[in-house]
Amino acid sequence: MSRSWPPESVRDNSIEDAKARLKKHDPGTKYSHLSYNKCSILLPLLVKEGELHLLFTLRSEKTDTLITPVVGFIDHDFQAQPNPDEVKNVFLVPLEYFLRPRAYHQKYLTRCGHRMFLHCFEYTNPEDGVTYYIKGLTAKYALFVALIILEKHPTFEMEFNLNDLISSSEKSFLHFHNHAANKL
Repeated sequence: MSRSWPPESVRDNSIEDAKARLKKHDPGTKYSHLSYNKCSILLPLLVKEGELHLLFTLRSEKTDTLITPVVGFIDHDFQAQPNPDEVKNVFLVPLEYFLRPRAYHQKYLTRCGHRMFLHCFEYTNPEDGVTYYIKGLTAKYALFVALIILEKHPTFEMEFNLNDLISSSEKSFLHFHNHAANKL
């Protein structure tokens, strides 16, 4: 006889598995010595209908700052109350979408002999039919978190090597940041 777990147990297991995988890839203070403006970006995850989702806000990105991704877990019944002067909209995207998107395109940029991928995910929210474009650093970080937690290959070409995720991601993020800083 198969036993079904209560939804709370499923949520807890999904979150604990995700935390363990993320911890394996935490660089700690490895880049704290870099002399860039620094800030962090929160990538809030929650479990909805048994799947991990990223919570997004529609706002602008700054490119002259070294951004540290911080993954946080929020309660499954969280209700966003954004300040409309700062945030236009809030929406959820299943984490799996960043590996198996329905609408996706990428561009390549070669800078100093390094090929950079610029990802763009088009996500249509099934709840309201609005299409969102997730691109730039936001797309890169969302893809990276999905790779770490889900441990699957995406359906498209990417810059990360799943057999050596730490080294390939360090190289990719530093090149991406250096390119953005050089545009200023």
